[in-house]
Amino acid sequence: MKNKTLKQLLYSLLAALVVTTLIAGAGVLKSLDTRALDAWYQGPKALDGEIILIEIDDRAIEELGPYNTWGRDVMAKALEMLAVDPNVRPSAVAIDALYVGETEKENDDRLAAAAKELGCVITATHANIGTKAVMDDEGHLKYDYNAIFDYEEPYDALREVATAGHINAMYDTDGILRHAMLYVEPDGKRVYSMAFEAARAYAKANGMTIEEPPTDALGNYYVSYSGIPGGFDDGYSIVDLINGDISPDEYEGKIVYIGPYTIGLQDAYFTPVDHAKQMYGVEYQANVTQAILDGAYKTEVNNTPQAIALFIICFIAFFLFQRVKMKASTAITVGIIAAYIGASFVFYNKKINGVGHVLHPLWIPVGVLVLYIVSIVINYVRSVIEKRRVTKTFERYVAPEIVTEILKEGIENLSLGGKTCDIAVLFVDVRGFTTMSERLTPEKVVFILNKYLTMASDCVERNKGTLDKFVGDAMMAFWGAPLAQEDAVYNAVKTAKEIVEGAARVSDELKAEIGEELRVGVGVNFGPAVVGNMGAEKHMDYTAIGDTVNTAARLEANAPGGKVYISRAVADELGDRITYTSLGATIKLKGKAEGFEVLDLETVK
Repeated sequence: MKNKTLKQLLYSLLAALVVTTLIAGAGVLKSLDTRALDAWYQGPKALDGEIILIEIDDRAIEELGPYNTWGRDVMAKALEMLAVDPNVRPSAVAIDALYVGETEKENDDRLAAAAKELGCVITATHANIGTKAVMDDEGHLKYDYNAIFDYEEPYDALREVATAGHINAMYDTDGILRHAMLYVEPDGKRVYSMAFEAARAYAKANGMTIEEPPTDALGNYYVSYSGIPGGFDDGYSIVDLINGDISPDEYEGKIVYIGPYTIGLQDAYFTPVDHAKQMYGVEYQANVTQAILDGAYKTEVNNTPQAIALFIICFIAFFLFQRVKMKASTAITVGIIAAYIGASFVFYNKKINGVGHVLHPLWIPVGVLVLYIVSIVINYVRSVIEKRRVTKTFERYVAPEIVTEILKEGIENLSLGGKTCDIAVLFVDVRGFTTMSERLTPEKVVFILNKYLTMASDCVERNKGTLDKFVGDAMMAFWGAPLAQEDAVYNAVKTAKEIVEGAARVSDELKAEIGEELRVGVGVNFGPAVVGNMGAEKHMDYTAIGDTVNTAARLEANAPGGKVYISRAVADELGDRITYTSLGATIKLKGKAEGFEVLDLETVK
């Protein structure tokens, strides 16, 4: 038992190590895991309406001409309209468009003046970021993955009256925009994102405080989206704003985003809330701002503790799979997966140290599921091998239909060892076989023996008995094991009569062929015996032992040729289904006390 447990522990260790290496190390689930992450964690939420989009849409381009022909007076007009009523103004206006370099001075000045009048304008900057090799202070080569090669910012007049906010967006490796960049640092100066600056301006105007989101080493953080593509779209075009068709009440005290809202301007991204439909950049900015205002900060848990958890859970799960039945394994698998899914949502939504935590959604569920399937395959293979072993073992003893029933019942109790049960035992022997074998050639002896034993074993099989063994010219069989039988005793005495009758027919054939006769004596007893696999692990026989078996052998030893001797136990079991003659205690059975009654079986009804 100790060796078996040790093997199971070693197999569990190996299985957990392989699964952890493949999932956490090699990243075989990376693509599926990120998609599951998007499906589980990201989805539309109720919006509070504090962010308004003013869209540079198809209608605006139709009425005002191609976007690249617009003068800066267009945006100036939009800002002027937002400042018409000094008592009803937005808390922040974020312009998701670059105004780099000077153009027509009149228009440049007008836009700067409009921004100054509002006093809450955030203008876009953009950093061209890449990787470059640099030397550290000790002269070692290292790579800067956040190196800024170029930085674009508004022309001087606008920069002086507005707050700068970068609009950099960094795709994940699969082309999905899951993260936001909190800041960039051109020339060592920190410039926060437009989304963060818009949230900060809104918070200041409304007496709120906001915290910076937790970032990784590159200044990026995970975004919890609130709206799907189109989720922030209220149908406001910049043309409506310029024409005065938007009531100031719609944007009073709110955050106003102005930016491209048409595919033609090529400012759209695939996001985790919808892999099939792109989200416009201005709406991405709105989502990030909403997350900041909600304080919906999430941090992605480091892979190391998750890998350790994966290893431990897989180790425990596979160890249990080896020790319990399939139903229990299924329950364990479902339980672990359900518990992990529930825990992952709790960690995501419940703030710990001010943030929710993002776990790999598939690591543990898939790891456990894979090991569950592996355990099923292993158990199936073992079951097939064991069934073949049982079939090979028992097909020598019992009828094929009994082997089938054994396999249906299960083979757990067919290992080395036995159990006590009531069985009917039959012994049969050829009378005078030793004398016959002395005067016949070996070939003839074998011929007679095979002919007789084939007939006898056919009778046993036909009556659903278990053929125990051949010992020379003797044969032992029993009924009632390995499976209980309703009519075990009747089948035994019926077999006994058929063997006697069959022996007579074989005798007639032998007399005609080789001039020899064959007469057999049979003994049948019924009672408790120990039945099972006896011997050693590598060399065992399925047999029965006990007084019941010995008594049957003694009855057979005393039965004359052509006779079947039975015990009173057999007769009591069968009642009037047989006829017999009691020989009383006239026959002394070796090893039995005085007064043991022997019965001569006459007929079986």
